[in-house]
Amino acid sequence: MLLRIFTEPQMGATYDDLLAVARRTEETGFDAFFRSDHYLTMGGNGLPGPTDAWVTLAGLARETSRIRLGTLVTAGTFRLPGPLAISVAQVDQMSGGRVELGLGAGWFEAEHTAYGIPFPPLGERFDRYEEQLAVLTGLWSTPVGETFDHDGRYYQLSGSPALPKPLQDGGVPIIVGGRGKRRTPRLAARYAGEFNVPFAPAEENAAQFAAVRSACAEAGRDPASMVYSSALVLCVGRDEAEFVRRAEAIGREPGELRAHGVAGTPSEAVDVIGRYAEAGAERVYLQVLDLADLDHLDLVASEVAPQLG
Repeated sequence: MLLRIFTEPQMGATYDDLLAVARRTEETGFDAFFRSDHYLTMGGNGLPGPTDAWVTLAGLARETSRIRLGTLVTAGTFRLPGPLAISVAQVDQMSGGRVELGLGAGWFEAEHTAYGIPFPPLGERFDRYEEQLAVLTGLWSTPVGETFDHDGRYYQLSGSPALPKPLQDGGVPIIVGGRGKRRTPRLAARYAGEFNVPFAPAEENAAQFAAVRSACAEAGRDPASMVYSSALVLCVGRDEAEFVRRAEAIGREPGELRAHGVAGTPSEAVDVIGRYAEAGAERVYLQVLDLADLDHLDLVASEVAPQLG
């Protein structure tokens, strides 16, 4: 089981805050540092304001050396697919081939309104999302020296040199996620290297993973070629008092955290992650909400991770 650290900088974080977490993530042996891609806080004042996900990851690419780096997830409404392909490929080169792209259709209307970003209806967002996946993978897979064309409903590319290329062979791994029953599994089977279920019970993860495996089989793809992952909030303490203190620091109730996250004592955290492993998860993204509490990462690295095998 690989453990990844997942942050929510829109809630209030500077680049230096994120750098400190990324460095501790690397030092303590976690597999990856991921961040959300949002422009507006979902609670509190969000000071000092949002940081751009791909600008952040470009900086971290030069200031880390081992951990994987990525988004969970970039909203398809934020960036045109051609320029996004360029940015992600460049960050992949800057990192030495350590980048992954989580991409979604976009859902948080208020951040679009706040920063003047168009927010089409859900059906159109999903149609655009499917085209974006086709454009990104098409650009990255076009051989050097050849050009890429795409004549879609929303995006038209003609004679693109499809440059630059990511450093990783086959392009940057794409993560598709969510709880959709038909279209999401189909898109994952066609375009993704990883499928993620965010903030859902283990049994729902198992059902969604099964749907993706079925979609892979229908598409003629080996279901074992997909990586299956889960995302869960993290709140662990050495004892009950420390757990309660950490829960209070992020404004959550201890009982609610135990019901929905990797929470409680280290032994409880191991049990929770074990249930998700039994459901089929190969990676767990641990959502860290208090970015100043680096001791939290130390605790998980020293007392939870070693028990996972």
